[in-house]
Amino acid sequence: MSESEESDKSIVIGGARRMSVQAMQSLYELQENNQLCDATILLEDGTVVPVHRAILCACSTYFKALFTTTLHGKNKTNVLLPGVSSDMMNALLSYIYLRKLNVTEENVYKLLTTADYLSILGVLEICCNFLEFKMNPTNCIGIMLFARSHFCRKLADASWKYIMRYFVGIASHSDELLTLPLNDLQEIINDDELNVKSEETVWEVILKWINHDPEDRKKHIVSLMKCIRMGLLDTQFFLEHVKDHPYVTSCEESRPMIIETLKFLYDLETISHRDGEVPTPEIARPRVPHEVLFAIGGWSGGSPTNYMETYDTRADRWVKVEEVDPMGPRAYHGTAVVDFNIYVIGGFDGMDYFNSCRCFDAVRKTWKEVAPMHARRCYVSTAVLNDYIYAMGGYDGHHRQNTAEKYNAKTNQWSLIAPMNMQRSDA
Repeated sequence: MSESEESDKSIVIGGARRMSVQAMQSLYELQENNQLCDATILLEDGTVVPVHRAILCACSTYFKALFTTTLHGKNKTNVLLPGVSSDMMNALLSYIYLRKLNVTEENVYKLLTTADYLSILGVLEICCNFLEFKMNPTNCIGIMLFARSHFCRKLADASWKYIMRYFVGIASHSDELLTLPLNDLQEIINDDELNVKSEETVWEVILKWINHDPEDRKKHIVSLMKCIRMGLLDTQFFLEHVKDHPYVTSCEESRPMIIETLKFLYDLETISHRDGEVPTPEIARPRVPHEVLFAIGGWSGGSPTNYMETYDTRADRWVKVEEVDPMGPRAYHGTAVVDFNIYVIGGFDGMDYFNSCRCFDAVRKTWKEVAPMHARRCYVSTAVLNDYIYAMGGYDGHHRQNTAEKYNAKTNQWSLIAPMNMQRSDA
């Protein structure tokens, strides 16, 4: 048998260690035929399952503790597993012996719960990955609550980030949102990273949640309103939909908040024209943007510049970035983004035409030089495909180019690709 054929008949059991499929299948058949088994598992429905203790101990810290504890005077060979059904036990034995597991939307929660109970970490990971893959606006809240209750931290974090990013869709399509406990709803809508372009969405969610059980929930209107950035609401919307809403007017405790918001909204134009910095009140504190637009360098006032600024799509404002490129100004360059790195490609500084490329790490706010292109290019066209940066055409100070090249960020290398049929710049 060739090495490749042997490889096809084995599966990875962790790291580089391998066990042949034939060996695992043989062990499974021994278990099914009650051969060489040295323990028996008793299920609540009366099912008796013969097993090999060593195999179970290798996959489960629960069984390892059970079968190797010194608390028993003799080897424990008969084990009662309360709360474990026969179909769950058969599915887990298939994983333990064969590393095969059929996970579906119908059985994933039961599998995860049982695997958690029996400390079969491999099944836990498979189930968590399955739920993360199947996450959508209609089930993400339930997944988050389930993950938290079973201390599946990675899945809980993934579902929380999903809720933060896709909250607008969740607000429109999720029934789970209506049954959330008060504290969980407050935690979500109060978070700075909640991705809503308008606070009107948060207000509508609050009303929808209260309307699901108005008699019991309308008393929470004030505590929920504190989670809204009231000062960011459109003035007309606030006056027509919030200020005089029955839930608000029927609650005396809401009056100070309404008065504060009215004052801020009416004074907003005056505040914006004052000299110097004006502190932002808590009711108008913007949330963290999920999308940021960078403007880097360019031509300004008759000469190139290295000025940088970012645009917050949610707050509708530009913010200056202090960490400009120390190598100096650059205009008519191309830009491309791979991961959190912004690449500034080619360009012109008023004197020289560049083939050099700079990289700005948007997280660390640091600049570095990367490999230069094969040709000098300003007015260059750039694009990203499958994490490769493509630079096409441009002007080298003498001629427009028809050449093109691609950049591999992992190897820090430019490679020429087939030239275009026409010379192009500023395309």
